[in-house]
Amino acid sequence: MMTGIIWFVQIAHYPLFEKIPKEGFVAYENCNTTRTAWVVAPIMLVEIGTALALILSGYRIAYNPLYLIALGCLLLIWLSTLLVQIPLHGILSLRADPRTMDLLVLGNWIRTLLWSLRLALLGILLDIGKIF
Repeated sequence: MMTGIIWFVQIAHYPLFEKIPKEGFVAYENCNTTRTAWVVAPIMLVEIGTALALILSGYRIAYNPLYLIALGCLLLIWLSTLLVQIPLHGILSLRADPRTMDLLVLGNWIRTLLWSLRLALLGILLDIGKIF
């Protein structure tokens, strides 16, 4: 789910920030972050929770190098979210700043590519699971 959402955000949602009039941007951004959090936070929490639960379960696929790389991608996504995206949204919640908007789009490529790689790796693992 998050791979689809992040591609939508990267290609459509974030680039449209520059089209919002400056006088209404802060109100828009504050509403946007609240509403977006209601959609993505539960999905992200389920994703990290199930990823870690699989490790703790001792199920053998959780120790496959491809799974561990996918888990590493997820941890990097969380780091990027906490250290890049959230602080940039914090700036935008105070003022419409074109440079910050550009950094938001640029920085979000990290998450977009990592979620895409994670999806590909998990897809490969699902296919391997059918064989074994």
